[in-house]
Amino acid sequence: MKHYITAICLLAGSLLFTSCDKSSNGGKSDTSTPKFSIAIHGGAGALAKGSYTAEQEAAFKAKLEEATKLGYEMLSKGDSAADVVVAVIKILEDSPLFNAGKGSVITYNGKIKMDAAIMNGRTLDCGTVNNVQRIKNPITAARMVMDSSKYIMFSSAGAESFAAKNGIEMIDKSYFYTQHQIDRWRKTKDSTDASYIHYVDSMAALQSPIISALPEEGEFGTVGCVVMDKYGNLAAGTSTGGLINKKYNRVGDSPIIGAGTYANNKTCAISCTGTGEDFIKTVAAKTVSDLIEFKGMTLDAATYDMIHVRFKEITGDGGMIAVDKYGNISWQYNSDGMFRARTDQNGKIETYIYAE
Repeated sequence: MKHYITAICLLAGSLLFTSCDKSSNGGKSDTSTPKFSIAIHGGAGALAKGSYTAEQEAAFKAKLEEATKLGYEMLSKGDSAADVVVAVIKILEDSPLFNAGKGSVITYNGKIKMDAAIMNGRTLDCGTVNNVQRIKNPITAARMVMDSSKYIMFSSAGAESFAAKNGIEMIDKSYFYTQHQIDRWRKTKDSTDASYIHYVDSMAALQSPIISALPEEGEFGTVGCVVMDKYGNLAAGTSTGGLINKKYNRVGDSPIIGAGTYANNKTCAISCTGTGEDFIKTVAAKTVSDLIEFKGMTLDAATYDMIHVRFKEITGDGGMIAVDKYGNISWQYNSDGMFRARTDQNGKIETYIYAE
């Protein structure tokens, strides 16, 4: 009888252990290769399909694919979500195709001032910089703030001083200027706040009659990246040149944690693009996370609610990319399109510009 009772206890213990093990893996006992996912964007507000030539579309998609492929390769090797976010965004910052890093838009007084942010979903650590002019890759400075400072946001000369002190690559301001953005600035620099009503950092501004040479000039948006790595950790990053012709050192949503950038392992990672003021007013990225955590919404339902319901109430403009704690990817935008790409552990890269 004693041996019988002992056997039952051992069996019960084994079942309990198995149950706990399944619970720690989302209720599954799958021992296959861990999932990972990555999505990137290059700005929302693209013009209607057909506005770009085949060559222009190919250039956009090639750069998006290059960045996504690097992210996939790094994730396959087991690199961390934060490392991947930085590496991917650096590619987009180095490209003149987007309003981030080289090719950023120009302020009303002829300067280029950039913002960037990154957030680690595992620890909720984050770092941001804004209105910087000499940091070659602002996302690297944001990462340094996150990893090597007790603070979260550094601005202007202070951010540059911190970056230089910590070995971040600095470069002459002239590096960031492109003829494309100089020509655009000359067309808009004399506009008034009343006539230039679009505060977007993306393509929607081109629908204003103030900018006449379309679509040859084009306009390219904020860049961002969201990642879930093999270890189930999330990270998000965003980088931008801000608003063309902006004044008074205006700062948009990109470097504001919870507005344009957010990551939390409990829920999701988000990067936004569009009218920064709208994302700030609605605390858009954090709101999506809260809808998942406190209302039990799926990622798709939460991002849809934010962009197509809440933004509609305030006539908001823009889009967002997101990945949740299960590796699901969602993107939403209320413009004609959004430069975007994604892949998962299967390695199939998808790139899009318009509503497809």
